[in-house]
Amino acid sequence: MLIERSAMKTETKEKMRGGEGSAHFTHIVDGDKIPHARMMAEIVLQPGSSIGEHVHEKETEYYIILRGTGTVTDNGVSKTIRPGDVMITGGGASHSIMNTGNEDLVFHAMIILD
Repeated sequence: MLIERSAMKTETKEKMRGGEGSAHFTHIVDGDKIPHARMMAEIVLQPGSSIGEHVHEKETEYYIILRGTGTVTDNGVSKTIRPGDVMITGGGASHSIMNTGNEDLVFHAMIILD
């Protein structure tokens, strides 16, 4: 199956999960078309924007950082992220992500059901 970029749905979520600014989503594959998954998207956070802290139970979320820099919290511990880094959160753990750089923070996010 080929899904062309022009066919992917986009949306903007304001103050996502209590965060700041906007999170711009491009849904790579609709969640209902992925076995054992809930979401696969490219997310863009502009400087100063964030996705607030939230928990993942009975699922695991993967962030694959493509461009930009930022800060994630991993169960309350802050860590710097850069291109090539992968953040994995599941098993009831919590995380958040914030663009602390000067350019867009671009990453792929996947939520896989446990």
